[in-house]
Amino acid sequence: MRMGAQKTTKRMPRAVREQQMLDAAVSVFGRRGYMAASMDEIAELAGVSKPLVYLYLNSKDDLFTACIRREARALTEAVRAGVRPGLSADGQLWSGLRAFFTHTAHHPDAWRMLHLHARTHGERFAAEVAAMRADIVAFVTQLIAAAARDAHQDPHLPEGEVAGLAEALVGAAESLADWAGATEGVTAKQAAATLMNFAWAGLGDLMAGRPWSAPEDPEPEPEPESEPESEPVREPEPESGAGSGSDPEPEPGSEPQPHPQPGPDPHLQPGPDLQPGPDPQPGPDPQPAPRSNPQPGPQPAHRPVAQAAG
Repeated sequence: MRMGAQKTTKRMPRAVREQQMLDAAVSVFGRRGYMAASMDEIAELAGVSKPLVYLYLNSKDDLFTACIRREARALTEAVRAGVRPGLSADGQLWSGLRAFFTHTAHHPDAWRMLHLHARTHGERFAAEVAAMRADIVAFVTQLIAAAARDAHQDPHLPEGEVAGLAEALVGAAESLADWAGATEGVTAKQAAATLMNFAWAGLGDLMAGRPWSAPEDPEPEPEPESEPESEPVREPEPESGAGSGSDPEPEPGSEPQPHPQPGPDPHLQPGPDLQPGPDPQPGPDPQPAPRSNPQPGPQPAHRPVAQAAG
C-alpha cells in the first residue's frame, strides 16, 4: 500500500510503525530540507496522525537525528558489504565504489539529506554526518594500506600519506555522487568508472612502486647588477627679464655668489686733455649783496571828482 494514501488504522508493531515514519521523514527532509519540512506533511505521508509522530519520536530535531543515523548506517554498511576481500587492490576499490554509487543512486533523498541538509542545520546534525564520514574514511584507509602491503613486502607509504589518499578519494566520491544525481542518464557504474579512471591511474603506479615525484625547483637566477643612477642634468633657469627688479632666488643649501662689480668702460677713459685737475680750494663764503630800498617817486595827482550841479 502506498504511503500517504490513507491514515493507517490497523495496529502494527512499534518498530514497524517507527520505520514507516522514518521513511516518510527522509523523503520530506531530502526534498525540502530541514527548515521547510513540515511535521503535518510527514504524518500525512506516513499515514498516521501528527500526535502519533511526536509520541514516537518526541520532536522534529529528534526525528531528523534518527533519520540521519539510520541512513548513515545504511550507507556505511552498503560500502563495506560491497568490497570483496579476495580481489586485487583495484578490484576491491572498484567494487567498493560501485556499492557506494549504487546506494546513493537508489536512495537520492537520503543522500541529499546527509550530504546537503544535515551539514548546514546545526552542530548536532553535522556531528552525526561527520561520524559517518570518518567511519568510511577509516575503512578506505585500511583498503589502501592493505593494498600497499600486498604490493610491497615492506610498504613505503607513510601512515599519514595513506590517510590523506583516503580523504581525497572519499571527498571525490561525494562530489561525484552529487554530480551523478543531478545529471540525467549517469548510472552508478559510469560514476564508479569515472572515479577509477581519475584515481587509479595514480594509485596503480603508487602500488607498483612508481610514485609521482615533484620536479625540482629551478635555482633562482642571479639578479642583474643595477647600474649606479646618474644625477639628473639640471637645466639652466631662464634669466629674469629687464625691469623685473628681482634677482633669482638661490637654491636651498647653496652659498650666495657675490655680484660682479662693473669695471671701467674702455670707451670712457680720459685722454690727455681730459685729465682731472686739482680739486678747488675752499674760499671765503661770499657775502650777500645789500638790498637797496626803492626811493618813493612822485605820487600821481588825484583829480577832484566833479560835483554834481546843484
